[in-house]
Amino acid sequence: MVELTFLRDLVVILGVAVAVVALLQRIGVPSIAGFILAGAVVGPPGLGLVHDRHEVEILAEIGVALLLFGIGLELQLVRLRRLWKPVVVGGALQVGATAALTSLAAWALGLPASSAVFLGLILAVSSTAIVLRGLQARGEIDAPHGKLTIGILIFQDLSVVPMILVIPLLAGGDGSGASAALLIKTLLKAILVLSGVLVGAWVVVPRVLHWIARTRQRELFVLTVFLVCMGTAWLVTSAGVSLALGAFLAGMVVAGSEYRHQAMAELIPFRGVFTSLFFVSIGMLLDLSVVWRNPGPLVFLLLAILFGKFLIVFVTAALMQLPLRVCVLAAAALAQVGEFSFVLMHAATGTTLLEPALAEPLMLAVILSMLVTPLAIVAGPKLAAGARKIRPLTRLLDVKTAEEAEDRSKALKAHVIIAGFGLAGQELARALRECCVEYVIVDLNPDTIREAARAGEPAYFGDVTSAEVLKHLGVARAREIVLVINDPSAAERAVRAVRDVAPDAYVLVRSRYVADVELLLSAGASEVVPAEIEVAAEVAARVLSRHNVREELVEGQLDRIRARRSEHRAGGFGASEGGPT
Repeated sequence: MVELTFLRDLVVILGVAVAVVALLQRIGVPSIAGFILAGAVVGPPGLGLVHDRHEVEILAEIGVALLLFGIGLELQLVRLRRLWKPVVVGGALQVGATAALTSLAAWALGLPASSAVFLGLILAVSSTAIVLRGLQARGEIDAPHGKLTIGILIFQDLSVVPMILVIPLLAGGDGSGASAALLIKTLLKAILVLSGVLVGAWVVVPRVLHWIARTRQRELFVLTVFLVCMGTAWLVTSAGVSLALGAFLAGMVVAGSEYRHQAMAELIPFRGVFTSLFFVSIGMLLDLSVVWRNPGPLVFLLLAILFGKFLIVFVTAALMQLPLRVCVLAAAALAQVGEFSFVLMHAATGTTLLEPALAEPLMLAVILSMLVTPLAIVAGPKLAAGARKIRPLTRLLDVKTAEEAEDRSKALKAHVIIAGFGLAGQELARALRECCVEYVIVDLNPDTIREAARAGEPAYFGDVTSAEVLKHLGVARAREIVLVINDPSAAERAVRAVRDVAPDAYVLVRSRYVADVELLLSAGASEVVPAEIEVAAEVAARVLSRHNVREELVEGQLDRIRARRSEHRAGGFGASEGGPT
């Protein structure tokens, strides 16, 4: 009957989750927050509909692994190498500053030095699962603030290993010599396992997947993908590295093969169910009665966490010379404490590092900070817009280098402004240059701008969503503004900023998904080119040409496909399957 009890609990959890999330979606509350609240309702501190958290936690662990495995699939090792600066610089600054400042503040408030340092370690980590889920849902993984956020999260996950290893030192357990030897041994073991993962990414897994794919057995391919995900996560976890990082690396292993898209397609149905259970399990820890019994310490801790971490991440991004919008969005995403804080607190069980009087409100404050994270991510663009009204911040972080473009732009008339200098921006710049059309480039990536400037390009660092940056680029005299940036929210704000400064300018926007077309057109874009449509047109053209279809028929089909942009705006069809979910 134990199995039937577990099945009943699972049905109750899923039923309440569906009802709560569907209700909250109507008022604009993100689904992650709904799942956490559903957990609070069904858990022992709530209505007590589910008493045993252990089975739910097991499923939740699978959910975390699948969630981060899927995200790893989207971040190939080649792309990850480009994140070295956010990982090394941003991560070290954020983790170091959070741990140090928290420790000093806690020590000043009367905690023993060892407990203060341990508290600093707990608060230094953020929720990898919740933050990446939020960024992915909004299509902001490749946005500038998304790359910074991911880099810092990767450093945090790597930091969990030494954090766990220093707990015996802080607790005064074994002798310092034995503890140091254990620390070195575990670190060497972790390095060895991680090296094996990297070797597997390049050699073993692609060959195994190719061999399995040749069998043409879908079920066998799905099982192999799960084996790679769970097996790699288990190996890395056995070396003392966090489960989240293990699953994340497993995803990057598969991403290095040609089967990453098929793996993602097979994974999505399972990932949604299990990751929802993870957020429900977090909510089941939430005992709201503590809020009413003793709200003072809880409210103080929660506000200190949110505002303290927001400020630290903001300053970290500012020190990296990133613009105001990126600073605010990254700070809003990372202002919470993550699920690995529970791992650290569990590792300290039996020590005096965390007294019960502090542990209970701390745990609730951590959960509440995770609960507000989806709301903070959604509110991030509005916070950035509000911060832009603070003139000293705007002058310091937004237009510092874009002002250098003003002297050049004064001599330009009917030029093109290229916002974003990835592959599309680079090819457009080359085409304009070879056709003797004047242009200027603006981008948020300082390394990209530095390389472009060395190559003689008129490239400037700045945030195109800023009206002042646009003025420095001569937008009022420009013939056209081309937005080829990866952040859909930033693209919308950039269009509105252009319309405020230059109402008559022609604004061409490249978007990823057809679902973004209506939003960008309503914001004031003159034309939107969705990548989905152009890829569909290119695929159709190549297939038809190989079947000897007459050229006029091919052109007719291409016109029909491209006409779907206007059909979408008229409500002819919904978001495409490839769009963000």
